[in-house]
Amino acid sequence: MTDIQQAKQLLTIREASQWASNFLERDVSESNISYLVQYGKVRKHNGGNSIFVDLDDLKGYYSSYRGQREINWKKRLGNDLNWALSFDNLREKDTTKHVHRLHPYKGKFIPQLVEYFIDGHTDDFKTNIYFKPGDVILDPFSGSGTTLVQAIETGMHSIGIDISRFNCMITDVKLLDYDFASLEGEIKKIKHAQKNYEADGKIIEFEIELLEKMSNFNTKYFPNPDFKYEIQQRQIDENKYATEKERGFLQIYNDLLNKYGIKLKQPENKTFLDKWYINDIRKEIDFTFEMIKKIKDIKNKKALAVILSRTIRSCRATTHSDLATLKEPQVTTYYCWKHKKICKPLFSMKPWFDRYAIDTVYRLKTFTRLKIGTCHSIIPADSRTINIFVEVKKRNKRFYEVLQKQKIQGIFTSPPYVGQIDYHEQHAYAYDLFGFERNDELEIGPLYKGQGVAARASYIDGISKVLLNCKKFLADNFDVFLVANDKYNLYPTIAEQSGMKIVNQFRRPVLNRTERDKSPYSEIIFHLKEK
Repeated sequence: MTDIQQAKQLLTIREASQWASNFLERDVSESNISYLVQYGKVRKHNGGNSIFVDLDDLKGYYSSYRGQREINWKKRLGNDLNWALSFDNLREKDTTKHVHRLHPYKGKFIPQLVEYFIDGHTDDFKTNIYFKPGDVILDPFSGSGTTLVQAIETGMHSIGIDISRFNCMITDVKLLDYDFASLEGEIKKIKHAQKNYEADGKIIEFEIELLEKMSNFNTKYFPNPDFKYEIQQRQIDENKYATEKERGFLQIYNDLLNKYGIKLKQPENKTFLDKWYINDIRKEIDFTFEMIKKIKDIKNKKALAVILSRTIRSCRATTHSDLATLKEPQVTTYYCWKHKKICKPLFSMKPWFDRYAIDTVYRLKTFTRLKIGTCHSIIPADSRTINIFVEVKKRNKRFYEVLQKQKIQGIFTSPPYVGQIDYHEQHAYAYDLFGFERNDELEIGPLYKGQGVAARASYIDGISKVLLNCKKFLADNFDVFLVANDKYNLYPTIAEQSGMKIVNQFRRPVLNRTERDKSPYSEIIFHLKEK
C-alpha cells in the first residue's frame, strides 16, 4: 500500500474484498465490492489505472451488517427463526441457477429450499430422510416448476399440477429434452428475419441520436457513481432535482420525436398488447410470433414461445422500477428511481430477444447435463378434482407403471398466499399473445378476493380440498411439506380439514426480496402427515 493509500486509508477492490471477507467471516468477492461502488453505497476514489475505496466507508457500511442481521431479525420476529433456511451465504446466481431463471415468475421459492428438504443431505436430516432417489414427488401448485426441476436433479420422479396453462408451458420448456442443433437453427432463422424486418425505418436513426443526447445529459447531471453517493449521504433533494432535470430532457425527447416523425401509441387500446407496447415493438412481436407458429418441432416451438414471452415482458412500456407492478404506460423519457438517471422506453425488442435466446439455450444445456433419467408429468388442471393417475396414464405410460407400483411418496409445494397475487394477471401479456384460456375464477386465494373473513374461509376450503384429493394418490406414511405465509394462522385448520396433522414446522427468514418493502419477513414450512 502506498503512503497516499495509507494516509487516506484507501484500498484496492481486491484488498477491500479481502478485508470485508475477514471482517464478515464469509466470502465477499471483488464483484460484491464493485457493486457497492457502482450503486453509491461507498464512494469511488480514482488512482491512476485503479479504483480505490475508503476503509472507513467500508466499515460504515458493513458495521450495520456484521453479525447483526441474524440478531436483528430474531429480535423482531422471534428466536424460533431457522437461520440455516435463510440461505444467507448464497449469491443470486446460485438461487437462479440454470433453468430456474428461464422466465420471471412471482411467488416462487428458491431451489435450495426444495433441495434442503427433499435431498436429505444436510445435518438436520441425516436421521430424517423423507425422500430418496426413485421416489415420486408431487407439487399440486407447481407454478414455474421449481420442485420438479430439483426432483429431476436429485433422481426423483415428479408430477406438477397448475391451473394456469402458461405456468405449465414454462415448466414443460424447462424439463424437455432438446436437439440443440435444431433449436439453435430455428433461433438463427428468426433472428435473421428480425434483422431484415423494420416496422419503422426511422426508429434506428432516432434512437441513435436519442441515446447520444441522453448519455451527454446523464453524464452532466447524473454522474455515476458520485450522484448516487450524494443521494445516499442526503446531500441532494432527489425528488426536486430529478423532477427539474426530467422536465428539461423531455423537451429534447419531444423535439426528436417530431424530427423523425415517430409514432409511439398504437391505433387501438383494447387489449393488454395494445396498451402496454409502443407501436414499433407491437409490430415486431406479431412478426416474430407468426414465425414461431410455423415451426414444426413442438419442443422448439414451445421454447421459442417462452423466449418471446420473456422478451415481451421486459419490453412493456413501463418504468424500470414498475416492471413487476405495472401502473401506467410510459412512452416518454423519465427519471429512473432504480438507476438514478434519465431512462427511456424501449423502441425495439430485437436486442432483448437476442439476449434471452442466448441465455435460454445456455440454461437448458446446463440443466441437461444435470438431468437424471427419471419420469415427470406436467398437468394443467384443478388440483381439487383431478384424477392424477388417469392424467399421467394419458401422458406417459411408463410413468403410470411406476405409479401403480409405488404411488406418490409425498408433496413439496408452496400454495398461493391468501390475497397476494393474481397468478393469471401477472402473465397477462402471454395470455393475450398466445390466446390461452384463463382460469382466474379457479385460483385459490387470489389478490382480487382480498384477505377478509370470506376470503380466508374460501382459502381454507380450497387448500383443504386440494390436500384431500391428492391424499388419494399418496403412499402410506407420506410426507407433505407446505411453504406458507400463515399470518392468519389458517394452516392448523387446513390440516384438520384435510385429515392430516402438523408434526413439525420450520420458520425461515425471507431475505433478498424484490419488493420495495424490505421489512423483516418470514414464512413457515409445515410438515404434515396422516392424522
